[in-house]
Amino acid sequence: MASTETGTAEKDPRGTVPRQATDGSGTDGALRDLSGLEAGLDALDTVVIKRTSFGQVLVKKVLPPLSAVVLVLVVWQLAVWGKVASPTKLPSPHAVWSELVARWSAGDLFSIIWTSVERGLLGFLAALAIGTPLGLVVARVPFVRSAIGPILSGLQSLPSVAWVPAAVIWLGIEDSAMYAVILLGAVPSIANGLVAGIDQVPPLYLRAGRTIGATGLRGAWYILLPAALPGYVAGLKQGWAFSWRSLMAAELIASSPDLGVGLGRYLENMREGSDMAGVFLGILLILLVGIAIDLIIFSPLERWVLRTRGLSAGR
Repeated sequence: MASTETGTAEKDPRGTVPRQATDGSGTDGALRDLSGLEAGLDALDTVVIKRTSFGQVLVKKVLPPLSAVVLVLVVWQLAVWGKVASPTKLPSPHAVWSELVARWSAGDLFSIIWTSVERGLLGFLAALAIGTPLGLVVARVPFVRSAIGPILSGLQSLPSVAWVPAAVIWLGIEDSAMYAVILLGAVPSIANGLVAGIDQVPPLYLRAGRTIGATGLRGAWYILLPAALPGYVAGLKQGWAFSWRSLMAAELIASSPDLGVGLGRYLENMREGSDMAGVFLGILLILLVGIAIDLIIFSPLERWVLRTRGLSAGR
């Protein structure tokens, strides 16, 4: 007769192989095994952030772009020595450097750069204030998305320079026309970036937010925006790029003494004077300012967002 006592061996009905009866200690052992398995999986997912030495930073972050700059300068100088084009069309690096020194000595280099940077940042902040709520509404209201979603995508692909003549006619050759062009170029990018980020938020987050009462503005602030940050930050980077490009287009076309001289206006002045060294300097300054803003503001922000989500262990 098979024993009915807990924890004793029973015979399998199909044979003679003993089978251990299930008891409380067996359940505890299974739970311990499961906990150990989960701990092992958590350890695999853990991102270990090691402190990067100065030498590694120098090799991985500084030397590659520096090498690229040196290579460009070498090719540029070789093209000048090879007389690929006349000096009036292709100035030497030394001529561009001399123009930079002349502008610095004249004391107007900083004011030229700051005039454009100030406009660009103020316009971008205004675009941020408009594009963020617009993106939230488009992402969460189906009717609004169907109505203006395609329009936002179309505006994002429209060259910003196309808005300059209309802005000048509407607002005159004033700073307001510059800011209007910036807004029309940057707002669609910021809004579309936020929409893309919200579309990637798992529905579980939204249900959890509703469970704890985070709905409406509270849900947008505490649930949607934090969860959509990767896509949102990508939209911000693109929005800044559109802001800067839009501003340069406006400064190139709209000319007035009341507007001052920004980088775009300086570039156009050099073109009118057939000063190719000045033209090259203007192009390089526009490029360097765009790179500097990205390195100082947006790249650290993007790295922080990705690192807090365990998505960029090696950056």
